[in-house]
Amino acid sequence: MSELKTIARHAGTVLIGQLAVIAFGVADTVIAGRLSPQALATLSLASSIYISVYVGLNGLIQALLPVWAELRGAGKLKEIGQSVRQALYVAAGAGFMGILALCFPDPWLEWTDVPPALWPDVRTYLQVLALALIPSLLFRMYSTLNQSLGYPRLVTWLQAGALFVKVPLSASLTFGLAGWPALGVAGCAWATLVVNSLMLLTGIWLLRTQSIYQPYRLWLRPEAPDGPMLWRFLRLGLPAGLSIMVEITSFTLMALFIARLGAVSLASHQIAANMAGVLYMIPLALGIASSARTGYWLGAGQAQRAREAASTGLRLAAGMALLCASGLWFAREPLARLFTADPAVALAAAVWLGWVAAYHLTDAVQTVCVFLLRCYRITLAPLLIYTVMLWGAGLCGGYLLAYRGLGPWAAQPAVGSFWLTSFVALAVVALLFTGLLWRAMRAPGYKPSH
Repeated sequence: MSELKTIARHAGTVLIGQLAVIAFGVADTVIAGRLSPQALATLSLASSIYISVYVGLNGLIQALLPVWAELRGAGKLKEIGQSVRQALYVAAGAGFMGILALCFPDPWLEWTDVPPALWPDVRTYLQVLALALIPSLLFRMYSTLNQSLGYPRLVTWLQAGALFVKVPLSASLTFGLAGWPALGVAGCAWATLVVNSLMLLTGIWLLRTQSIYQPYRLWLRPEAPDGPMLWRFLRLGLPAGLSIMVEITSFTLMALFIARLGAVSLASHQIAANMAGVLYMIPLALGIASSARTGYWLGAGQAQRAREAASTGLRLAAGMALLCASGLWFAREPLARLFTADPAVALAAAVWLGWVAAYHLTDAVQTVCVFLLRCYRITLAPLLIYTVMLWGAGLCGGYLLAYRGLGPWAAQPAVGSFWLTSFVALAVVALLFTGLLWRAMRAPGYKPSH
């Protein structure tokens, strides 16, 4: 099978599962939007904080994908099991830190001037999601293992099946349907906890019973923490996790800064943010698939095949981004009306969806690049670039343009100020990452370090 077909098939399978996961959030947004603008604003704020915490920890786990892919490429199957067991220590530490952050969100809310009236509901939502964090991270570890081994279908089946539980459960708990008490927007959080726990338990059962996992000897007695191995994990995972945290928080913190513009602005931004998240799943799937193949060939000592896999994934991402951005531009108005019954929110959201179309073109390229850079163990430079461009030029630039004025431009207190600066910053990031990847692929003598 050609590299193009292999990556496309792998990415397509991952994409189905990722779209099912993002559909969790989209469904919650629709449910909260039908409840009230206040509920949608609460969901927007709480989701922004949760995602800011979760994705950084998730990135710490997902950064191990090229490690396990290289071990597979090198034929070191039993060492994969040992590596997975050591990664459990990383997951445990990450979960502990995440739970603390979610249980005590007041510093985030105070720092970003969120209206005090929203604080109680946001706290309740996040405290429920704190309970869901451990099963979420462990299932991400199961997912990353499967993707590195070329078995994404089992994960996809679980994620797609969970959607049929998540949507009706969220609606039932939120509105009090089918005999359930009405919990308001917190019902969506409780549904997330139930679904994440079910997916994790099913994943564990599959690891115990499916013969495809037997060569990796996953269920041996856990070894004591291996200091050198854990240090290698952290050297790769910490910059990668922090990079993802900077990337996502530069986007999610927009919601916290936009909150002071009122419920209509915040609700319309949440709609645009959800659509950006849906589109992001495509380059994310391509990044996972192309990095799994690139890591496999690097582990096998085939540098040229690794370059072919990386180039193929990048070209696919650019082509798909152009198609998706064009489709969104022409469908932005009916999509906005689908998300909300409030005419003012729908009108504003249609404008921001136009910005999402432009944003996605650059987001797709940089997303695949950062996955591929991890295969070549380049994680510190992306972190520095993200920090300067996305937090500095994008988020801080948007804040200044919206509320203080930026250079010759007077203050423009609108959601569009944040989308404009974020788009410019991300375009620069995409150019820099492409240059880094080109140089890494051409560098001689890369040797995997497991």
